[in-house]
Amino acid sequence: MSIEIDNADKVFFPDAGYTKGDLADYYQRISAEMLRHIENRPLTLHRFPDGIVGVNFIQKSVQDHYPDWIKRVTVDKEDGEITHALAGDADTLAWLVDQGTIAFHVWLSRADKPHHPDRLIFDLDPPGDDFDLVVKAARCVRERLDGLGLQAFVMTTGSSGLHVVVPLDRSADFDTVRDFAERVAEQLADEHPDNFTTAHRKDKRHGRLYLDIRRNAYAQTGIAPYSLRAKPGAPIATPLDWDELSDAEIGPQRFHLGNIFRRLGQRDCPWAEIDRHRQSLSAAIRQFDD
Repeated sequence: MSIEIDNADKVFFPDAGYTKGDLADYYQRISAEMLRHIENRPLTLHRFPDGIVGVNFIQKSVQDHYPDWIKRVTVDKEDGEITHALAGDADTLAWLVDQGTIAFHVWLSRADKPHHPDRLIFDLDPPGDDFDLVVKAARCVRERLDGLGLQAFVMTTGSSGLHVVVPLDRSADFDTVRDFAERVAEQLADEHPDNFTTAHRKDKRHGRLYLDIRRNAYAQTGIAPYSLRAKPGAPIATPLDWDELSDAEIGPQRFHLGNIFRRLGQRDCPWAEIDRHRQSLSAAIRQFDD
């Protein structure tokens, strides 16, 4: 199928000159890498019909004008049901870009088992612009998870921080996963009281990095791997190898539309095998309980 992009020459990123057509081309080209991470996950779209300097809004539900060939799933919500689009192929991504979508956010669970996540996320953003503190936090989270027998992966968010992600086997529900993540975060905050906090309120953080585990809940989302972000320069949420955190040039917006394919031409996606490492939390939870 060939997706026709209306107003393909409309500039979406004025600083870099990237157009709506450039975005559609990007998502079609990156789809082989991206879809393995977002396929069959309910989508939440961040739409910018006139580019990053215009009006923007979040869209969760499928609209009446969506073509029939776009996959979708109906799931429970607090006051009823909602139907989300699913990213099934490159054409879906391009069509949604034609609707003004720049960033794709996805559930931590998949459509066939929505109450049982296959991702656990620690969302690490700096209290200011101290990315070194984010790197320290990511390494501390990884070390603690490794001590509990869990393998973790890391990704730039394309915004201001990093996500540390644990692939799960879907044996636990969201309440169990969130409780586990909260216990890990509280333990690290107790051990590093000058650097980290679990305080939700910003006025209680006092310059410390917030170990945010709130995404680990039903219907919450994380930025999709390889999604663009609506920020100058068109940064991209990019999976990393852990050793890349030692790179002096690394930062949350290190990879963008201008260099992402050069990167992928030089190394395989660090998350290419992430789903082969799906894990149960049972043994790690028992270590806390013992």
